[in-house]
Amino acid sequence: MNGEIEVKVSKLRRKKRIVKIVKITVLVVLLILLLAYIIMNIIYNNGNFSITLDKNLYFKKGIVIYDDPDYKVFRTELYAQAVDYFDNISYRWLPDNLDQVNSSHNGDNYVAYTFYIENTGTDTSDYWSQVIIDDVIKNVDTAVRIRLYKNGEYVTYAKIGLNGQPERDTVPFHDDTLITYDHRENFQPGDIDKYTVVMWVEGTDPDCTDNILGGEIKIHMEFNSEFKDVSDDKFNKE
Repeated sequence: MNGEIEVKVSKLRRKKRIVKIVKITVLVVLLILLLAYIIMNIIYNNGNFSITLDKNLYFKKGIVIYDDPDYKVFRTELYAQAVDYFDNISYRWLPDNLDQVNSSHNGDNYVAYTFYIENTGTDTSDYWSQVIIDDVIKNVDTAVRIRLYKNGEYVTYAKIGLNGQPERDTVPFHDDTLITYDHRENFQPGDIDKYTVVMWVEGTDPDCTDNILGGEIKIHMEFNSEFKDVSDDKFNKE
């Protein structure tokens, strides 16, 4: 009789341990999911595109960024208005005056943002600009186009095609993290560079398929006093 009681007690204790382990495992999984949700909200609540300025460019060189020519104050970040949903479009549908409107001027299924960088200091200077991918969901970057205007001239960037060739009328991304970069030299006092960034999903891209439905992308543009190596970024697959 005592033996039967001990066996039952042992089984009960083992069952309680298993239940406890399962509860702890479920709690850990829920915490991980909650943390991931919080991180993704932090990333995407600021929109699809942002601009950051190295403080050294302002404090040491007097360089500022702004999207309103009548409001030139020191700011380290600018944010384009978010687009909640992208459908694919053709580049032919884009307006011709995309770099003629200040600040955010998104249209149907594209992001467009115009801003300025100015040397308000007293010395000739320089800066590095880099357009960086922060996050990609469902490989939507395979069909995304990034058009960068600088002082009226533009280049359209796209990820290299699956066939290893550049997409039509585009310059390939530098790699999976860095879209493009530029070194601006001889930036004299009073000089102003005007930028417009346009982003859309190109419907004529062979990679624009149902596989990227629900995908998202977030990029930002940095202005730094020196080139920033982003080759170790977690999204860089090279």
